[in-house]
Amino acid sequence: MTNRIAFQGEPGAYSHQACRQARPDMEALPCRTFEDAIEAVNSGAADMAMLPVENTTYGRVADIHRLLPHSGLHIVDEAFVRVHINLLTVPGAQLDDIKEAYSHLVLLPQCAGFLKKHGIKGRISSDNARAAREVAERGDKHVAALASELAGEIYGLDVLARHIEDHGNNTTRFLLMSREPDYSRRGDLGMITSFVFQVRNIPAALYKAMGGFATNGVNMTKLESYMVDGSFTATQFYADIEGHPDDPNVKLALDELDYFTTNTKILGVYPADQRRH
Repeated sequence: MTNRIAFQGEPGAYSHQACRQARPDMEALPCRTFEDAIEAVNSGAADMAMLPVENTTYGRVADIHRLLPHSGLHIVDEAFVRVHINLLTVPGAQLDDIKEAYSHLVLLPQCAGFLKKHGIKGRISSDNARAAREVAERGDKHVAALASELAGEIYGLDVLARHIEDHGNNTTRFLLMSREPDYSRRGDLGMITSFVFQVRNIPAALYKAMGGFATNGVNMTKLESYMVDGSFTATQFYADIEGHPDDPNVKLALDELDYFTTNTKILGVYPADQRRH
């Protein structure tokens, strides 16, 4: 056992924060891409991967749903991480000094109100943690980064302003992936089952496939579609339901799903995070 958990991004990224929050006993392993994080687990360099799947502000994380079915990994847990954005500066800088703030493209609009109020121009960086590292390297008191407090801690920056995001409910959902599945019942809030499927080419196939969940009283918390291999005719669906595959009503619903679908694959069975409720 390596006791490492892989994530995409530089040290101090929000995925790194998620690793610390959900698995504080594991060593976080930064990776350049999502594919690299997945490969780290498959190769044995890490035991788990922490992958973001959706955010309350900017929606689904691109590419993740495409990668999951073919990753060779299994979902064993989920984690909801509150994204607090902070203005990080070199020590000694004052708010009036800051002229520019660097961060990832999706973070800048979330702080638009704060930046406008203080006359700070938002600048795009490929990664919020990278922005923090580069601000530390430049040593310029007129330049800041928008990132996590963890990034400030790692790169020796001051937190000049905390929690400057415009909306107070910005949360990212992460999936924890492992080489081996864990179907054991665990947690106090019930189980979540995630799976992907393609519907058969018959009229009303999706409607009929979903009917089994309704008639058997299974709550579907997520259903998303996305194209397969760039084709407009091959659509794959990703779904989360409440319950365990061994629950009688879930088993009946999945049996009915199989009749109307092809390539149904369970991605993981895991305990619901308390922040889901």
